[in-house]
Amino acid sequence: MRGARLPWRRWALLAFLGLFILFLYGPTITILVLSFQGPDGGLTFPMNGVSVVWFERLFEKQAVGDFAGSLTRSFSLAIMVTLATVLIAVTAGFAFRRRFPGSDLLFTLTVASLVIPSILVSLGIGLLFNQAGLDPTWYGSAFGAQLTWTLPFGLLIMFAVFNRFNPAWEEAANDLGASPWQRVRHVVLPIVTPSVIGIALFGFTLSYDEFARTLLTAGSDNTLPLEIFGMTTNVTTPVLYALGTVTTLFSFLLIGLTLLALRVIVRTRR
Repeated sequence: MRGARLPWRRWALLAFLGLFILFLYGPTITILVLSFQGPDGGLTFPMNGVSVVWFERLFEKQAVGDFAGSLTRSFSLAIMVTLATVLIAVTAGFAFRRRFPGSDLLFTLTVASLVIPSILVSLGIGLLFNQAGLDPTWYGSAFGAQLTWTLPFGLLIMFAVFNRFNPAWEEAANDLGASPWQRVRHVVLPIVTPSVIGIALFGFTLSYDEFARTLLTAGSDNTLPLEIFGMTTNVTTPVLYALGTVTTLFSFLLIGLTLLALRVIVRTRR
């Protein structure tokens, strides 16, 4: 009897998993389908023909909004945040390998930004810039606000990596006459490189679609999430869906390239 029940439970679990995946990706699939509406199509089903006209109009001058400009700003900001997150997280990971005075307090203050509501972080940084007589900008105040979101994740990843790092590898390199820089370059960095790539992916994706922490710090030039939010009440054509499809495919492309890079690294080591 017990063996006969297992197939039923397995199919029930698979059905539940299928419903969960449908619930998770259903909205994205709907946007993907509606982005191929015909020239006279609207924002809802049923579809009025099939075409790619909305993709062609994506980077044209819109009556409301600036798709191309906001996309460029979001991409540039994500690159800036990624580079800063990787650099600071890796160097902090090396620094925290040994305890120093105030290390616990510094770690707590860094990670504390994860539990502070994002909108309060955005409001505080925006007010700080205003009190200092500076105009909030996407490359200044928004950059700092997004670092409060990406840096804790990067630090936690590096701490986890170095907590499992075997110091005997460095000791062996030291016994062979390697200098401190050679130990870092030829021993430590190759081992932690996959984690560094993961931090870069985290930093880019978290920055690319960040809304709350950018809301009050981006100034007059919107990033892509802010532009989409502002246009949901004004744009009444599927060009908005085309934008969602393009950005989603770009995200999947980025993830695919990251996985490919990790695979190349593993093969090189072997």
